[in-house]
Amino acid sequence: MTRLRIGIDCRYVRIGRHDGISRFTAGVAAHLPDRHDAVLLVSDERQLDSLPAGMPWELVPAPTDAGEPLVARHVNRLGLDAVFSPMQTMGSRGRRYALVLTLHDLIYYRNRTPPREFSWPLRLGWRAFHLAWWPQRFLLNGADGVVTVSETTAGLIAEHRLTDRPVTVAYNAADPAEPRDADAPRQKSLVYMGSFMPYKNVETLAAALPLLGPDWTLHCMSRVSDADRARLSGLAPAGAVVFHDGASDEEYRAVLRSATALATASYDEGFGIPLVESMGVGTPVVVSDIPIFREIGGDVAEYFDPSSPSAVAAAVRRLEARWDAASQASVAQAARFRWQDSAEQVVRAVERAVADREARHR
Repeated sequence: MTRLRIGIDCRYVRIGRHDGISRFTAGVAAHLPDRHDAVLLVSDERQLDSLPAGMPWELVPAPTDAGEPLVARHVNRLGLDAVFSPMQTMGSRGRRYALVLTLHDLIYYRNRTPPREFSWPLRLGWRAFHLAWWPQRFLLNGADGVVTVSETTAGLIAEHRLTDRPVTVAYNAADPAEPRDADAPRQKSLVYMGSFMPYKNVETLAAALPLLGPDWTLHCMSRVSDADRARLSGLAPAGAVVFHDGASDEEYRAVLRSATALATASYDEGFGIPLVESMGVGTPVVVSDIPIFREIGGDVAEYFDPSSPSAVAAAVRRLEARWDAASQASVAQAARFRWQDSAEQVVRAVERAVADREARHR
């Protein structure tokens, strides 16, 4: 294939601190193979601070702009052969380039509470969008290809017949980090990294602490509301739930490196980057027994029924009994998820999209 000029839609990169989609975008952008030319598409120049330095970039309207359905009018002027977007909502009408969209998960069809940081008009639109399958099909079939971040979600896309376009799996990954010191003392602590939305089910983790016994703590790393803080604190002994309220990456990794395990009792996930981050530093994971976590954790993780605090405590006890072996195996398991591989899969999806589009036009 001839050398392509590929736009990478970076308009979902958060300013100041990554979320999951932002990290996925930056991870892929930083590890693109060099057989094509990439152009970063941003809506705010400050987004460039979280993206690879020195790459060419172009300014386009924000994805929340009212003109997003017609954003192709702006992108067409850039002379790109293709665009890859880390979301499925990029406007496709009138485009003159191949387009690959990303569908991370189907969580909000089962858990329809919108993200709390959205404005109320966006929350209403978000909820309405997830009341039926046809809007999703319309978006995905407006592209030439679709990327998703797990085989679990790829299976759900096929089950619900969400697109007739080729679907490529490009796993999420985690940035490499220094492993924990094998000789350093291990704390009686669990680490939770994530939001406090209802389907995350952090309450079950807090309720498991009294069953584990004295001195056990749960470190919640993300920003937390006063209401969530009070509710979770009331489920555990005084001081047992430690709120970091938005830890830095350095603080997060330091807590991970001394903990017994990372834990999550989520009922649903699209991937689970914290699992890879934790295993990558040699800290095993105890997680809900759901398909996506089985895909990520394999035989290395300990699994539990997310509705049962006693099942959480039992899983932690099982992990303690094999902790040294689990720590070593976790590092090897995490190595399966690399940004280099993800970026390669994204580019292959783009190459196929370009070829398919050319074939249709011929």
